[in-house]
Amino acid sequence: MSSPLESPSATGLAASQLRRIRRIVDAAVQLAEQGGFDGVRLRDVAESADVALGTLYKYFPSKEAILLYAVNEGNEGLERVMGESPPRGDSPAERASDFFARATQTFTRRPDFARAVLRAIAASDHATAAQQAGFHLRIGRMIISALRGEQPELSRPLSEPIGSEREQAIALILNHIWFAALLGWSSGLHPATAVAERMAQAIELILGGPPT
Repeated sequence: MSSPLESPSATGLAASQLRRIRRIVDAAVQLAEQGGFDGVRLRDVAESADVALGTLYKYFPSKEAILLYAVNEGNEGLERVMGESPPRGDSPAERASDFFARATQTFTRRPDFARAVLRAIAASDHATAAQQAGFHLRIGRMIISALRGEQPELSRPLSEPIGSEREQAIALILNHIWFAALLGWSSGLHPATAVAERMAQAIELILGGPPT
């Protein structure tokens, strides 16, 4: 498989292998939507995907790896949407707030799957470190694009940084705050609407000027 930092679909594998991966990922997502993280058992994933358990392990070492693959695909789709309909606002703060409002709504609209993904990220180890990095790098790239009022450069490798050092630092901080706020939502500390509200507050404190 290709580096998880890049497009999940650009694997360079044979068509039959890509179809197996697609079935595995779709099966895991469906199980997560039905039963959350604990509902994703690899034996059930393999059975639902109509592949042998050994075949599944050839592509994914764990259910965390499958869930991270799926969410990275989702983020790739979100980036395309942001390119077609960029975050709204006349200032970096307004655009960043709009981005996080939309990203939060997109991420939490399938709550059981979203909670499964968050748990997968929190429980992952070095085997999925590159996939975790891909998740945060893509979100960071969208944040910087929103700050600059530019469309995301979808063809640009994630390994190539964009923006100034200051923009990268702001994106990193906001990325971490968003993830922490999502974890709070996942554990029931606050509703999904509070995630976007907290991001707007953080953006105001970091960038200055009240975001709309």
